[in-house]
Amino acid sequence: METTEQNIEQKPKKFNAERIIIIVMAIIIIALAVYLAVYHKMKTNRDSANQPKIEEPKIAVVTMPVTTRTFERTVNIQGNLESKNFALVSPRVAGTIEKFFVDEGNSVIANESKLFATDSVALQQVVEIRKKLLDIANSTKKQAQANLEKTQADFNKAEIDYNRFKRLYEKKAVTADAFEQQESQYKQLIAAITSAKANIELVQANIEKAKADLAIAEKDLADTIVYAPITGKISQRFKEPGEMGRPGEPAVRIDDNAIIDTSAFLPAQYYPEITEGQTKMKVGVSGRDLGEHNIYYKSPTINSKLRTFEVKCLLDNPAQTIAAGEMAEISVVLETRKGLAVPTESILRREEQFVIFVVGDGKAHQVQVKKGIENNGWAEVVSSELNEQSMVVTMGQNMLDEGKAVSIQNLSASGGGD
Repeated sequence: METTEQNIEQKPKKFNAERIIIIVMAIIIIALAVYLAVYHKMKTNRDSANQPKIEEPKIAVVTMPVTTRTFERTVNIQGNLESKNFALVSPRVAGTIEKFFVDEGNSVIANESKLFATDSVALQQVVEIRKKLLDIANSTKKQAQANLEKTQADFNKAEIDYNRFKRLYEKKAVTADAFEQQESQYKQLIAAITSAKANIELVQANIEKAKADLAIAEKDLADTIVYAPITGKISQRFKEPGEMGRPGEPAVRIDDNAIIDTSAFLPAQYYPEITEGQTKMKVGVSGRDLGEHNIYYKSPTINSKLRTFEVKCLLDNPAQTIAAGEMAEISVVLETRKGLAVPTESILRREEQFVIFVVGDGKAHQVQVKKGIENNGWAEVVSSELNEQSMVVTMGQNMLDEGKAVSIQNLSASGGGD
């Protein structure tokens, strides 16, 4: 029993010694780990302090100052060139067209150049008839005048007889019947004179009518030869000799290209913005700039089917360098104003907003802008953060963010492109 109790007392003592050894070893391991960690951190800090500092990479950009430019809000359309003055010339009297004096391309002078002639034989006969009728009317007048003179002579004799018989009748020297016969003859001759004078007036009216008929016949005869109503060139000939010509059916067309109408049609939405004599049109033809001209005509109505209206401006063309029928490139200037301008490509769209990047203190700064009118690669921008001293990034802006370091390059050295 004593031996067993001694063994039981020795086991706890042995267990306590082993536990102490394990604890001491754990403490030593932890202390060693802490030492190694502190040593590694100190070494790392020392190595970091000895290494050179790495700078943030800079993005190469090209910049230019914000400028002030004049912007125009325009509508670009195509239009047509038309002759301001032209004439569709038709025969004045119906008849066969006997001869043309001009051909397409010939120049003509107003009221001097003959264009064509229609059949005149029948009209010449009419003129001769009218002349004969006028001669007859003149002869009739002479006869009427002679008749008046004869009646006047008879009246003068009857008046003397009437006055003598009147005195004799008062003295009871003649009968009442004899006096009354003289009185009747006297009054008849007064009526005859009145009739003769009326006949002369009628004959004179007939003469005037015959003269008018002759003038009309002579005009019809003269109208068989048609002269140019305006100065210009024959642009079209619609008939040939031998064909029937009628008033209202054009035989030739004359165009005067000295003044050209430029015509274009604009959408109805711009109607309130067009003012005659003020709104300007820029016109180009076949790559040639013909300058800026005032609109002189705005259609008083809008086409109800196409919802468009017509505008026109005039082009002086003394050198005949343009012609009716050509197509024109037209820019209608609706508004002109000055504002801050940047190249259009410098404007980016980020988060549903228009932004540009400006450079200051070697860094890029994002500026939100309101985009206005665009003209010829330039855009109007509005922002309280911009002025003419601001340097806007025009190349390299796609790689920028707020605060990015930048390196400004010369355009020639950048080689172009973002």
